[in-house]
Amino acid sequence: MKRVAGIVAVLMVIASQPAWAARTKVHEAAESERYGRKFGGMIGRGALNVLTSPVDLIVNVVNDTKAGPPFVGTLGGLGKGIGCGALRLGSGAVDLVTFWVPGFNGFPVSDSYENCLSPSSMASGETMPAGYGPSSTWEVPTAEPGAAQPPATAPAPKTWKK
Repeated sequence: MKRVAGIVAVLMVIASQPAWAARTKVHEAAESERYGRKFGGMIGRGALNVLTSPVDLIVNVVNDTKAGPPFVGTLGGLGKGIGCGALRLGSGAVDLVTFWVPGFNGFPVSDSYENCLSPSSMASGETMPAGYGPSSTWEVPTAEPGAAQPPATAPAPKTWKK
């Protein structure tokens, strides 16, 4: 039993990737529009996520224990680690089961083990392309696509009558 546990621990260390190299070519291939590249990329990303899902537990327990009071931080990190590990394991399983589906690129989780819910591009330090970031205002189209848009004017003040 000790031999199996040792082999599993060595495999986890070998399969895990350092935080500075979290974004790999496998992640980019899995998000590709080309079917042949996406096919292999999703298998690779799925296997990587399934194998490294326990790393979330370790990283979150250590980070939260350091950040807060030891007992409370450990319990918080344990909960966060279990949740992030389950999310990464589920994402990997979906990738491995649906790698053959054309046009479906899975449900990618963050490439960072510190925060599994952060967007993938933010974890690698890149910025999002124009038009893809969060907007501070909602723009609702008022006309059909391709139709001439009315000039933007300020709405008239409302008056209330009884």
